[in-house]
Amino acid sequence: MDVHDQEGPALARGDSILLDDPRVGRLALYRATPSPETSAPPVLLVHSVNAAASAHEMRPLYDHLSASRPTYALDLPGFGASLRSERPYTPRLMTDAILAATAFIRSQHRNTPIDGLGLSLSCEFVARAAYEKPSTFRTLALVSPTGMSGTRRNDGPPGSTRGSTFLHSILTVSLWHRALYRLLTRPRVVRYFLGRTFGSSDIDPTLWHDSVQTSRRPGAEHAPLYFLSGLLFSRDITRIYEGLSMPVWVAHGVRGDFVDYDGLEPLLERSHWSGDTFETGALPYFEVLDPFMAAYADALGSIPR
Repeated sequence: MDVHDQEGPALARGDSILLDDPRVGRLALYRATPSPETSAPPVLLVHSVNAAASAHEMRPLYDHLSASRPTYALDLPGFGASLRSERPYTPRLMTDAILAATAFIRSQHRNTPIDGLGLSLSCEFVARAAYEKPSTFRTLALVSPTGMSGTRRNDGPPGSTRGSTFLHSILTVSLWHRALYRLLTRPRVVRYFLGRTFGSSDIDPTLWHDSVQTSRRPGAEHAPLYFLSGLLFSRDITRIYEGLSMPVWVAHGVRGDFVDYDGLEPLLERSHWSGDTFETGALPYFEVLDPFMAAYADALGSIPR
């Protein structure tokens, strides 16, 4: 894996690097370390998947955590400053990107197991990475995770998705696919969807600005159209969640479009799962950062270092 410096980091604190991985191509990784250095395990933050996603969604957590521990944030393939080429975007690709990032992080920290934190759909990718390489992760935090709505299990064949290749073929017709993406990422449309995420018109203005800006990068339409086709949602994710062996903490809000977590209840019956609910939308750390961090610290505090 080759490593290069990256110009123009999306997150102001720390530095940014580019990883060249043969499985996933160019990956952008943002890194901040406290001064003085600490023996605390590193943490990896992974943003959600939507039409205008990137590591900017993790900014409050990145800024807060990096004051006391090594903190990394990843741009998934097809987002931010990572490679945005026209290629299949699959759960396998996203999982391999996380595994590549964690391999690099551990190489910088004496092979220490890391704490992983995913947001929304990326929780499925982080969970799959931890399922496949459990020694890589000390703990997992799943914020507003997908794959837990309703009581119906997702027990499909390994690697299967809940998407439609036919729908993707319609969305990506050359006559209109770029126009469709531009429509979805117009500033007022981005604001509308952020309002549904927050469950309120009182959205974070910097997040809105950053979301609009990242959607203007060349090739930005490719990965989101796989997302809209459902091809990034895993049909076997229930078994993946159940197969996790490390401590798992789940956090979610009660407002907006992401409030159905009926499938979480059986998981919380397991001794190594815990969770907290916040009176917020799907991005609780943007609204109640201190209570969120306190609950996360409590979850981590119960784990031997």
